[in-house]
Amino acid sequence: MPTRRRTVTTLFAGLSACCAGCLDEEADQDEQPTDDETGNATDGGGSADTPPEDTTMQLDAPDIDDGESIPTEYTCDGADVSPQLEVDGVPDDAAALAIVVDDPDAPAGVFTHWTLWNLPPSTTEVPREVPTEPEPADLEGARQGENDFGEVGYRGPCPPEGDGPHRYRFTLYALESELALEGGATVDEATDAIDGESTASTTLAATYER
Repeated sequence: MPTRRRTVTTLFAGLSACCAGCLDEEADQDEQPTDDETGNATDGGGSADTPPEDTTMQLDAPDIDDGESIPTEYTCDGADVSPQLEVDGVPDDAAALAIVVDDPDAPAGVFTHWTLWNLPPSTTEVPREVPTEPEPADLEGARQGENDFGEVGYRGPCPPEGDGPHRYRFTLYALESELALEGGATVDEATDAIDGESTASTTLAATYER
């Protein structure tokens, strides 16, 4: 599937796009809860504010077309692993990068699926299936926080069945300095810290429904 690059538009004092309800796959493959049955989503909370966006910084995904449906393997109906991401056009003055995946369409409010920060500004690729641990070994120096299910790392889309398509946005942030935040931080801790250091951002948006 070809990658479609998205050039961002400038936003001021807006909320970052957010990610919708998803959950953990149970080991016995029983019916999975959705974000309207469990989770920590709150109306208007848990989302980093979007800074003025850079017109050259780009976030792409080889397997995800901008504006199209997210492949099943990156959702609770599949392997539920993070997709490969490609980074380009990072501002010269960026000290670090962060990524937030969230969805504004969850029944309980803004729902965050992934917080990742302190990626080096030289990063050009985030590999597929980042381990769900506070300090992923294959991303030296990077840290991951909890999602809105209270678990560390990425959890893919899992909207309630019949609820229609939910929007999922992968937002890349350029940070003025590295975050003095340990891995495993809560959603609010991570998004507040990212908001405080963000100087530019860009978003790749896609959808998923069940």
